[in-house]
Amino acid sequence: MRAARFPARGAPLEVVDVPKPAVRSGLVLLRVEACGVCHSDVGVQAGRSPGAQFPRIPGHEVVGTVEEVGPEVPRWKPGDRVGIGWHGWHDGTCPTCQRGDLFACPQQHITGTAFDGGYAEFMLAPGQGLAAVPSELSAPEAAPLMCAGVTTFNALRNSGARAGDVVGVLGLGGLGHLGVQFAAKMGFRTVAIGRGAEKAAFATQLGAFEYLDSRAQNCAEELTRLGGARVILATATDAKAIGDLVDGLSVHGKLLVVGVPADPIPVFAGTLLRGRRSVQGWYSGTSIDSEETLRFAVQTGVRPMVEVFPLAQAPAAFDRMLQGTVRFRAVLTP
Repeated sequence: MRAARFPARGAPLEVVDVPKPAVRSGLVLLRVEACGVCHSDVGVQAGRSPGAQFPRIPGHEVVGTVEEVGPEVPRWKPGDRVGIGWHGWHDGTCPTCQRGDLFACPQQHITGTAFDGGYAEFMLAPGQGLAAVPSELSAPEAAPLMCAGVTTFNALRNSGARAGDVVGVLGLGGLGHLGVQFAAKMGFRTVAIGRGAEKAAFATQLGAFEYLDSRAQNCAEELTRLGGARVILATATDAKAIGDLVDGLSVHGKLLVVGVPADPIPVFAGTLLRGRRSVQGWYSGTSIDSEETLRFAVQTGVRPMVEVFPLAQAPAAFDRMLQGTVRFRAVLTP
């Protein structure tokens, strides 16, 4: 089969012929229809996962068709249309170590992170980690929802915000453009926050009630003018921009961090104390969360905006993602 892989730690992607993997107990063989290119794949290239080995095929936003089913896989059968995210679990349990907590697995047995992922024509996936993909979604639409989609959807629905509450979304990129759509469809008074006045029309198109330009406005003061944000979903990776928004939270407001800045987020403790505010991180979720994300997207019309690349152009797609020139998610289609 054809695959794009990192031949060594830190090396660029190469497109090569490799043996098609053989199915084994607890796993299924997927014929990949689409795989999103996520910034987290940079961590795979750098070998940041415990026990990382090379060469490694990345890719953890995968949609495909079940080609073959191994022993001890009760739910799935050949021909089923499924997806899998980076977590690789169905119910929060690692299928290899049987550890109950998402991050308790010492070997990080995670699809596309510590074993080969979806930058390929075929891939192995744990049966417990699969999610059913509705027919209403095309493969390029569904693939980014397996990571960027479930991350933003799951964070917002578990945030404690209620319909009518002010919810800010910082960033209008690969995560943020989905976060704004999900927040609006959940009934929040959604405020999109970005850089540059030219993004205002796009934010409105996504469903935002109001757009704040961080270059021209004090966004924390503007959020306070609106009554304070019950939740701010931080999808951008600018640590200072994230920290500056804490003053815009309402009493009991929560800053939810789903982007990963390279620098520490500066937060003044007094601001947290005075308003009983909090800062919380959020990972994506389990495969059940992914199924619910996909169903909600079908029900409400939420869709990622993607640029599709053939597998042969995986190195170019990866570079475009790194440069931030993809609008808004790059997707590979074997």
